[in-house]
Amino acid sequence: MNEIGVKEYLIKNDHEFRELVEQHRSYEQQLEELVGKPYLNAQDQVEESVIKKKKLALKDQMQFRINCYHDQQST
Repeated sequence: MNEIGVKEYLIKNDHEFRELVEQHRSYEQQLEELVGKPYLNAQDQVEESVIKKKKLALKDQMQFRINCYHDQQST
């Protein structure tokens, strides 16, 4: 199964993975709202940086779960 297929499978069958995906989407939406502002003050810039880091951490966690699934299927 390719990575997209694994991701879809995990979204349907793994509650924790689904929560990671939902939180990642939430952060993406928050970033879109910030970027949509005509001007980012210092607080907005810090918030943008924090959200990006959290989003990246979630992406890493999702990739780890995808890799674990691949490993389990290989053995």
